[in-house]
Amino acid sequence: MNRRDFITKSALTVAGSGVLGAKAFANGAPIAKDAPFNLNYAPHFGMFKNSAGDDLVDQVKFMYERGFRSMEDNGMMGRSVADQERIGKEMARLGMKMGVFVVSYLDGPQTATFVTGKQEWQDKFLQACRDAVEVAKRVNAKWMTVVPGNFERRLPMGIQTANVIELLKRASDIFEPHGLTMVLEPLSDTPDLFLRYSDQTYMICRAVDSPACKILFDMWHMQRNEGRLMYNMDMVWDEIGYFQIGDEPGRKEPTTGEMNYKNLFKHIYDKSKANGQEFILGMEHGNFFSGKEGEEKLIASYRQVDDFM
Repeated sequence: MNRRDFITKSALTVAGSGVLGAKAFANGAPIAKDAPFNLNYAPHFGMFKNSAGDDLVDQVKFMYERGFRSMEDNGMMGRSVADQERIGKEMARLGMKMGVFVVSYLDGPQTATFVTGKQEWQDKFLQACRDAVEVAKRVNAKWMTVVPGNFERRLPMGIQTANVIELLKRASDIFEPHGLTMVLEPLSDTPDLFLRYSDQTYMICRAVDSPACKILFDMWHMQRNEGRLMYNMDMVWDEIGYFQIGDEPGRKEPTTGEMNYKNLFKHIYDKSKANGQEFILGMEHGNFFSGKEGEEKLIASYRQVDDFM
């Protein structure tokens, strides 16, 4: 049986396993017809909109019903205060954890930002951090994604790195009193980005030396930039605060590309359990298949790779 046939059959099994649908509730609480996963995967808004509808709270309820116990939302800072409060209240009621949202300080495409040391970028970023604290309170969040932007070709990398470290220390002073953690994400989208590798991010976190500054280890980006995922993961493990998922090529759900996510998830599970840790793994990827059927296949793919015990 080929992989896609397996996913399709598994999806149909999962879809038919419960007698209650996504809209079934008991005493106002959704009925969790699917058991929680071994790892704490976090979908995002829009991933299950064909099954749950457009309402954000209904999407959260659907995620819970299908076994997910966290959710992430890159665009949370751009949502209304009313929506933030609705989302936070529902997730607290369900006992779900909020994953990352992005500390938004850019009005357009990535540019050379606080790597330059310019006061205007420092002020803009630090104000965004203060705003993020208020958003985090509304949605019960702990982790926020931070991206330094593009590197500046006219400045030596050592100077840029020093500028980044200094500004992140100031940001840590904002987050640390609230028990919040910014997670720095090395990216693969373009060679112009300043932050691209796990060891580079590790060095910066070590220099900042704060529990409020850790690594977001996005396995899709790191597969593209450096490979040897488990080896590199172990090398920087002490500074990892959060994981994200995406198969390569395509940046879709596990089992749709070349990456062995069952092995990766088992490695994360075993190592975190041995160290008394618990991570959220953000599902920052698209859906390989469309419609409700595609959403069921996505859930089935996670059941397949989560079966590593």
